[in-house]
Amino acid sequence: MSLNVAPELLAQAERGEVSERDFVATVRDSLPYAYDLIARLANELGTGDAEFTDNQTPPPSEAERGQLLRALASDAIRGSLERHFGITLAFMNCHRVAAFRPGAETGPAYAEFVSTRSQILNQSPELRDC
Repeated sequence: MSLNVAPELLAQAERGEVSERDFVATVRDSLPYAYDLIARLANELGTGDAEFTDNQTPPPSEAERGQLLRALASDAIRGSLERHFGITLAFMNCHRVAAFRPGAETGPAYAEFVSTRSQILNQSPELRDC
């Protein structure tokens, strides 16, 4: 299971709309490594002039890697984190995640990051089994 959902949030979902603030708090509490990594990237992007910031450091364990994979593989989680932090995320391999400014999806830096060429160039023996 990806998220530890509080009974109150489950009841909210059963009644209809879910508060995005409550959902993001659940993501933060359930997937702390992924949340903190994305928060750090968003902060770096917000305080710099670069087109994007990215993480190239593998997670410390498979548990943290799993958190990152679960966060980025879920459209709901990923979208909520993007809206919460005001960023656009791109993901490569099992730990290289990048934060772009909103709207960057049409620009050359984003296109290069998500290209098949970059995917191939980013391969290395230590990444092949992730």
